[in-house]
Amino acid sequence: MVVETEIAQVDEYLDARGLACPMPLLKTKLALNAMRSGQVLKVSATDAGSERDFQRFAELSGHALLRSEQAAGEYHYWLRKN
Repeated sequence: MVVETEIAQVDEYLDARGLACPMPLLKTKLALNAMRSGQVLKVSATDAGSERDFQRFAELSGHALLRSEQAAGEYHYWLRKN
């Protein structure tokens, strides 16, 4: 379940647009590994499968999927590292 919330601050941004599955998720994992607990990562992707992937990834990894949006063929995700 995605919690809709205002995101006060984004600590890192990952542009995964144009990448096919599983690359957006793999790059997200690497970016989160380099971040500190509590920091927020915003990811932009164009892969339609990323919606399912990011929600499941958050459930399994313990990272919080704070928000997700779809607009103009792009998908945007805000994750807080656990």
